Amino acid sequence: MDGLAHQIIAGIATGGIYASVALALVMIYQATHHINFAQGEMATLSTFIAWYLVTEGVPYWLAFFATIGISFVIGALIERILLRPVQNAPPLTHVGVFIGLLLIIGNATGWIFGYTTKVFPTPFVSDRPLMGGLVSAHELGTTAVTLVVLMLIFVFFRYTKLGLGMRAAAYNPRSARLVGINVGMMLALGWGLAAAVGAIAGMMVAPVVFLDPTMMLGILLYAFAGALLGGIDNPGGAVLGGFAVGVLENLAGAYVVGTELKLTVALIIIISVLLVRPAGLFGRVVLSRV
Repeated sequence: MDGLAHQIIAGIATGGIYASVALALVMIYQATHHINFAQGEMATLSTFIAWYLVTEGVPYWLAFFATIGISFVIGALIERILLRPVQNAPPLTHVGVFIGLLLIIGNATGWIFGYTTKVFPTPFVSDRPLMGGLVSAHELGTTAVTLVVLMLIFVFFRYTKLGLGMRAAAYNPRSARLVGINVGMMLALGWGLAAAVGAIAGMMVAPVVFLDPTMMLGILLYAFAGALLGGIDNPGGAVLGGFAVGVLENLAGAYVVGTELKLTVALIIIISVLLVRPAGLFGRVVLSRV
């Protein structure tokens, strides 16, 4: 029973990271109606920036918040420089841009910081067992950080004028322009915010999986599964889907397929959702007359 409880609690902790990345995917999907295949590489680059700051003697939390700010700027610049010129291009053009962005950022990260695996520090340490030894200090701290970030994002989009403007620009750009919203600026802010959320997820997961240029590949797949499960057009659903995938992954890895085949859980979820309910559990089914 203790083993089952540990797997569920650990799954909630990792599910929080998947939820953060899934939320970033959904934010960009709502703005562009495309999946950002480079979301994992952007998070990895941000995590390497944080690692560099920490190794240069910058205190962890100062490096943490500085990395969030740098990531926000990088995300906004990507939208402004790379995505804005092709915003009216065919969908295949956007897919090519995202794949190119994935390759460029991934290779640039390895070229700048090297391809050797690095140890990333965690600020969450404890000398005594927590919750009867069912959870580590890092898992508990990661869950707390993730919940705080998700709550702040919820409040931002629900109760602030800027957040409501970003939602309007993503949902209906034409109507948003008619009421005076600067849609271009909202899209750039959305990309910046998604990059910042991805950076937080990268810094939270790096102490567990260790830091290397490919560390987010599997995590992006789990996050994509969570986004599809909850609803690719529903931020709240994507968050719940991310937590659900984290728990399912841990339970399946411990009792069904083993740790070596855990990645197949994400693939099974993706295929099942696309076959049974493409809109996800909480997504909107859009019907159109032809």
